[in-house]
Parts: sequence; C-alpha cells; structure tokens
Amino acid sequence: MLVRAPGVYRPQHDTRLLIHALAQAGIPRGGRVLDICTGTGALAVAAVHHGARTVTAVDVSRRAVATAWLNCRIRGLTIRALHGDFEAILGTDRFDLVLANPPYVPAPRGAPDRGGARAWNAGEKGRAILDRLCAVTPHLLEPGGVALTVHSGLCHPDTTLTQLRDGGLKAAIVARSSVPFGPIMRELTPWLISTGLIEPGQNREDLVVIRADKPRP
Repeated sequence: MLVRAPGVYRPQHDTRLLIHALAQAGIPRGGRVLDICTGTGALAVAAVHHGARTVTAVDVSRRAVATAWLNCRIRGLTIRALHGDFEAILGTDRFDLVLANPPYVPAPRGAPDRGGARAWNAGEKGRAILDRLCAVTPHLLEPGGVALTVHSGLCHPDTTLTQLRDGGLKAAIVARSSVPFGPIMRELTPWLISTGLIEPGQNREDLVVIRADKPRP
C-alpha cells in the first residue's frame, strides 16, 4: 500500500507492467537509478528493492515529490526527491537505469501547466512529454545504461523507437499488455473516435514498455 496525496497519479496497470520489466532487466550492482514522473514513488521503491544503490525521483508536482519521499521514508528507504522539469534540473547527472511513466493520454487540449491533469494529459498526440523524453534519454544514460519507458499504443510506439534509435540507442518493445479503458479514457472516447485514434466500440488499449540500451564505447 502506498500513501497518495490528492491529485497524485495512482499506480495502475502501466506501473505494474513497468515494475515487471524492471525485474526482468535487472539493475547493475551499485546502480544509479532515475525515476522520471515519479508520482507516488512506486517505481523508486521497486528500484531500491531490486538493488539500486541510489535513486533519484523527479516530478513537476510538489505533491508527488513529497508523496514519493514519504512512501520511501516510511519503508526505511532513502531517495533523492527533486521537484521540477526533468530537462531543467538534472544537469549533467548520468544513470545506469532510467525509468519513466510519463503522461501519455491524448487529449483535445494542450498539456496543462498545473493541476492533477498534468499526470496524464499529454496533448493531442499524447507525445508532449514523450518526444522530449526520447530526446534527452541518450544524455541521461551512462554507457551500458538502460532506459525503460511505458506508454499507450495510441501514442505510436514506432515513433518512440525511431527517436531513441536516432539518438544512438538500441530500442525494442519488451513488454505489452491489453487493458480496459479507465475513467479518463472512457470520458475521452467520443473525441478519440472523432480523431481516428480508436475505433467505434473500442474499450481497451495496449500498453507497451520500450527498452533502450546505450552501447558501451
């Protein structure tokens, strides 16, 4: 059970799928882990349990950062919890493993600057954060490092693969799961149909975990 402040993203199918991929990938001995868009810190907790030496958890929501820190603290775990945009605050830090469960739900209005919708609303194509994440991932990884990112199949996984490969990384889909629409997707269904992102009558989406490896010199 995790503490969750109001407005902080609740761990769901995507979180569990990414934790499973994390367990399969393994963490290098003494590995440094980055958890982008940490939310409740569920992935940060999992990373420590799987052997991470240090974990840095980042989120634009102050409530999320405080929640992630608290969930680790009450378990006797130590993390570095940072508030802010991942591109702006990480500087030259490099990591052995980068975990990301970014906002990826396509929505008719642009990604918001504040409020609880920041945890899921990723603009009309669902890639407002994903495109930025793909661009910065090669610079966040140590040589030999691995990145694991989860997002909806509605957000064009092939685009994610192409962008990561263009950044010099090896990339592939390593996990996939079909899940029923949650409340937000059900609310957005008429708009998603009108834009051709889903078919009439569709009530499930695919989630994918994409692994990217940075080659050693």
